[in-house]
Amino acid sequence: MRVNALTRKQAKLSRSYKMRAFIAIELPKEIRDALVRLQEQLKTSKADVKWVEPQNIHSTLKFLGEIEDKKLEGIITIMEDVAEDKRAYDIRISSLGAFPNISSPRVIWVGIDKGDSETKEIAKELEEKIAKLGIPKEDRPFSSHITIGRTRSPINRERLIRDLNNLQLKFARETLGFLVTKITLFKSTLTPKGPIYEALKETNLKTT
Repeated sequence: MRVNALTRKQAKLSRSYKMRAFIAIELPKEIRDALVRLQEQLKTSKADVKWVEPQNIHSTLKFLGEIEDKKLEGIITIMEDVAEDKRAYDIRISSLGAFPNISSPRVIWVGIDKGDSETKEIAKELEEKIAKLGIPKEDRPFSSHITIGRTRSPINRERLIRDLNNLQLKFARETLGFLVTKITLFKSTLTPKGPIYEALKETNLKTT
């Protein structure tokens, strides 16, 4: 009986498990605070939007989906390979928009102006190399953006569209920027109150 119990325990320990994960650029607190102020202005529309929680606002480089834990080592190695060849760079956030478009907003975002090409280059390398681990590529082209909300229904959509259009020019005059010095692997745990993100690995870009 003891042998069988030990065998079952060893089998359980060796069994792989899955987690939901993604690679992203973390935002400094002052940038997240500025985006929360933008969310507050858009909330006056009373539209049915699920706004991203302040601590969860980030710029996704590669969504990994549900992955086996045994692939983590390979993903981290790829992150290190990509990061060691890239220098830290400046990002400027200066546009407000929505997918598929402002007239039919489903995903509300702010866009990256300066730093767009560097961000796309990192995302492309991650995409190509991680695909070799058996993790599928994205169906749509990569877009440098930061999601701040997702609409859930048509309630007050027209008012939301009006506010998005009115705030576009105002937001373009904002000077929101920061230095990207690292990329981060996150674990995402879905809960009834929303996702909880846990940083698993930070990989530094070159700063000298």
